[in-house]
This record gives sequence, C-alpha cells and structure tokens, in this order.
Amino acid sequence: MKPAVIVAENLTQKIVSGGEQIAILDALSLRVTAGESVAIVGASGSGKTTLLSLLAGLDSPTAGSIMLAGQPLSSLDEDGRAALRAGRVGFVFQSFQLLAGLTALENVMLPAELAGRADAEALARDTLAKVGLAARTGHYPYQLSGGEQQRVAIARAFAAQPEILFADEPTGNLDAATGSRIVDLLFELNRERGATLVLVTHDLNLAARCDRVLRLRAGRFDD
Repeated sequence: MKPAVIVAENLTQKIVSGGEQIAILDALSLRVTAGESVAIVGASGSGKTTLLSLLAGLDSPTAGSIMLAGQPLSSLDEDGRAALRAGRVGFVFQSFQLLAGLTALENVMLPAELAGRADAEALARDTLAKVGLAARTGHYPYQLSGGEQQRVAIARAFAAQPEILFADEPTGNLDAATGSRIVDLLFELNRERGATLVLVTHDLNLAARCDRVLRLRAGRFDD
C-alpha cells in the first residue's frame, strides 16, 4: 500500500455568525495516498475551500488533526508550515493570489527560488510556455486578464514540481480550450511525476478523471 501523504482526523472548523457557532466542517476524516488524485465536490458553502485551506496548512482547524507529508501541522508554527510547503506543496487559489509588484515570470519563479532551486527561471519560463503565456512573462498582474492571471497562478503552482498539489476550481476563470489544456497539465503532473492531486471543482467531468470523488455536504462527506 502506498503511504498516506494527507491524513485528517475528526477535522472540525467553526465560525461565529450572528452570535451562534456554525460548523463549516464537522468531525470530518480523510486519507489521501501518494500519487492519488482526489476531487472534492459539493454545493457552494459546503466547506470545500475551507477544507482545502486546512489540508494545505494555510489555516488552523477548531479541532481535529492533520498530517501533511508526514508532519503533524499542529506541531508547526506559521514559519514551519511555510517551510514544509516550500518545494513540496503547490496551491492554485480561486482568487489567484499573485503578487502585484512582480511580473508573471517573477511570480512563477518565487516558489522554486524559495525551495532553493538554481534553475528557477528556466522552470518558470518553461511552465509559462506550457500554459500559453510565453509572450507575457514581463507583464504585471494588472496588465493581464482574469484568465491569464489564473494561468500564471497555475504555472506558479507547477513550477516547483510539488509532491502535493491543491487546486481550488482550477478552470473556473478559463475558456473551454484553455481549461482543457490546464486539466491535461494537472493530470500530467499527477501521472508522470507521481504528484498527489487534491482539487475542488464544480466540473463533474473534471472530477470523473480523478481516482476518487468525495461529495461534501453540510461539513461531512456523503457515504
């Protein structure tokens, strides 16, 4: 059996709204093995993006535990979680999260540079070419369309060749042709490099290409 690279146990996330505590995630457990592709689907507000942020160590749960790449996230401070993610974890955000003061090339180079890769620029240029942006390397985010910014964000996640890739609606801002190309890249990374892929999507055709589809409803997975 392949080793587990993500293990969540009794994961709970609560927020206070209108003076009441609301459970976005309710004692949820999950195990993802190395090289597996998993799609998380569900209605808006079901907790999909919250779950992805917790699994990647971008936020901390109200209760429960998470092991990421063999490390218990609760034992790491913010710097420790960032160090764990560097070079090992990629994340495609729904809101892009590009740095406004950096060009497309510099945004994509950043994770590889943080991971200490000497070939960061070459990797970034190659990855931007793969997403169809070879001619836009010197442009800043404000000079790019929403779809182009999404492709830069995807290239940034890919460039460091992560062991684990989290993707939140990776094709949500893309036209059909570009979205298809990005999906192929996601599964190329999964297949050829053995990267573990966990994605949130409303696209059931995309979800069907994954090894497993998990349906999230009211903070729990459907049986």
